[in-house]
Amino acid sequence: MTLFKLDNVIQNYAWGSKSALTKMFGIANPQQQPQAEIWMGAHPNGCAKVHGTGESLADLLAKNNKRYLGAYTAARFAELPFLLKVLSAEAPLSIQVHPNKRNAEIGFERENQQGIALTSPQRNYKDANHKPELVYALTFFRAMNGFRPIPDIIELFGQMNIHALEQDLARLESQPTNAGLNVFFTTLMTMNDERKAEVLQQLKQSMLRPAKTSQLREALQYIAEFEQLFPHDIGLLAPLFLNTVELAPGEAMFLHAETPHAYVRGTALEIMANSDNVLRSGLTPKHIDVAELIRNTSFIPMHPQAIKLAPVHKDGKQSYPVPVDDFAFDILTVTDEIREQYIRSAEILFCIDGQVSVTCEEQEIVLSAGESAFISNDALRFSYVGQGTLARAYN
Repeated sequence: MTLFKLDNVIQNYAWGSKSALTKMFGIANPQQQPQAEIWMGAHPNGCAKVHGTGESLADLLAKNNKRYLGAYTAARFAELPFLLKVLSAEAPLSIQVHPNKRNAEIGFERENQQGIALTSPQRNYKDANHKPELVYALTFFRAMNGFRPIPDIIELFGQMNIHALEQDLARLESQPTNAGLNVFFTTLMTMNDERKAEVLQQLKQSMLRPAKTSQLREALQYIAEFEQLFPHDIGLLAPLFLNTVELAPGEAMFLHAETPHAYVRGTALEIMANSDNVLRSGLTPKHIDVAELIRNTSFIPMHPQAIKLAPVHKDGKQSYPVPVDDFAFDILTVTDEIREQYIRSAEILFCIDGQVSVTCEEQEIVLSAGESAFISNDALRFSYVGQGTLARAYN
């Protein structure tokens, strides 16, 4: 067989929505748990299974790596190199970065040698892989992505007039460089409890004054939302130094490894390298390791106009160019006209809406909204027809 319907893992993280996946995809939630993510892939922390047999996708691939993945992917990665998710956030996720490939390998080996269990909440590195990722919004999706341009950071902190940070801000103004940003960020993230309390008290006093610019008004909206959940967290300052962004349904953005970010609210598709490595610095009750996060952060500002990706449109297909070879991502518009796509690696298809018939050789699977399928590399091509939208993950 070359075409398999998947049964996927739902992750019940505290920040997830209790209703979004039910409303969008009809996924039952009888115990009303927060359904945060649907994992479609072969990562050991949430491996999909073949529908009807219960065999894990990882075990299936292990039987004949070259056949299922293709010669290049099997030689280059030795595993399915991407993980496709649906992410549904009802509350903000942590401020976080993902390590680059080399640092992930070093950190994973170091923590193995230290005897830290893979399931330990104190573990930073769950695997030896990097985690660049693309986010494709299914609803309006709010997030923070990358450092703001340094002049914008200086302007926003200046408008907030936090006296306890005057010297630190002056130092950034005198050294408005990547190195200066590193010093400023490190200072904010490593304050002792007494100074942090002073800064946050002055921040909250400043929030009582009306914003002078639309940029500050939006930042203050984020801060006010964060304050409801994390009133004593230094991460409340993050919207002043990270870009705030809202994706409309159908818009996408890319996040490089080592880029500070946080997802705030909404439902989206997320495709990433096959990794679960997260380094956190705030807005979370989970394990925080500020020093390790700083060591894995790139202090290169990102212009807000460069955040959203421009897809390439061709024959009912939107392709989103990404600067990594772990994954590729398309959106396929499905109509009553039969269309065909050639395969260059193993693929996972996810039905966003409608109902779609997918055919490989003599096999046919019908996908409804919220369902997915795995296509083996040796299928060479697949066709699809119906009414709906497919997300296509491959590499």
